[in-house]
Amino acid sequence: MPNLTLVDIAKQAGVSRSTVSRVVNDDPNVSDPIRSKVQKVIQSTGYQPHAAARMLASQRSWMIGLVLPRTVSSFFTDPYFPRLTQGVAQACNQHNLTLGLFLLASKEDEERIFPRVSRKGLLDGIIVQTAQKGDKLINRLIGSDFPVLVAGRPFNTNGVSYIDVDNVQSSFEAVCHLIHIGYKRIGTITGIMDGTVGIDRKAGYLKALQEHGLPVYDDLIVESDFTENGGYMAMKQLLPAKPDAIFAASDTMATGAIRAVREEGLRVPDDIAFIGFDDLPFASLADLQLTTVRQPISQFGIQAVEALVDLIEHGTKPSRRIIMDTELVIRESCGASQKNSRRNGH
Repeated sequence: MPNLTLVDIAKQAGVSRSTVSRVVNDDPNVSDPIRSKVQKVIQSTGYQPHAAARMLASQRSWMIGLVLPRTVSSFFTDPYFPRLTQGVAQACNQHNLTLGLFLLASKEDEERIFPRVSRKGLLDGIIVQTAQKGDKLINRLIGSDFPVLVAGRPFNTNGVSYIDVDNVQSSFEAVCHLIHIGYKRIGTITGIMDGTVGIDRKAGYLKALQEHGLPVYDDLIVESDFTENGGYMAMKQLLPAKPDAIFAASDTMATGAIRAVREEGLRVPDDIAFIGFDDLPFASLADLQLTTVRQPISQFGIQAVEALVDLIEHGTKPSRRIIMDTELVIRESCGASQKNSRRNGH
């Protein structure tokens, strides 16, 4: 039945046009029997509400934005961000939301994007990936009193809604695992130190060493940039310090570091053990078998949308803080099975 209108649906359902409008726009002030009757007519006729009319009626655009600042430059090379975006898109589909993706390549992009994304009527809310220290975009978005959820702990958490994992505790548990196996010279390849992820994962590493009475050696700590090549170069710096194990702040960096170790004719985990962070798909490949901290990246994106919808529908105050669970996934690269075999005399 072509070109159906709200009036046509109202006639078939035996209700007023305004009642149909309220059902289409999910107005809670409609009784369940009436809502069910109208929805049955909509389904049987294949009626599709006009997007612009729906927006005007509800004063919502039914569109949210995912903003990745210029400091997140590895969107197309780091598997983390496509998986995060996949989770966000999946949740948007479930909520009948349109997703706008904003990849910012420069400071000028960020200057131009702010008035666009914060303009009333364009977006209902924004998920923004946490960025490096001094990045002003997040502060400007939060200061605009617009529904904003930050993906990752921001530097200033006061009054800010954000979602993250406990990077300090997760890294602490990973390094403790290496200590319990028996490693003494544990190095780390940290993330960038002007981002909270890098800072927090290094803090977990230091906490584990300190609580077990192990010394902290500066030559066993190298900062990198979450890329595979960065992990490779960092490992080249670490090799002269003769570590017996490495905690890498991402699986991608761990992969590059393992490549550097193998180039030197060393074996993993016999000569140097490894633990990564993320549990990206390649971590379980046969030639890698990387012990790693699993964080639920796709679910992280889904929960980010759920939290943003809550902010949109119920107000931005009080701020929300969602901390998701992680899990240490033990595979061959940490050498746990070899150590246990030796203890048991095999």
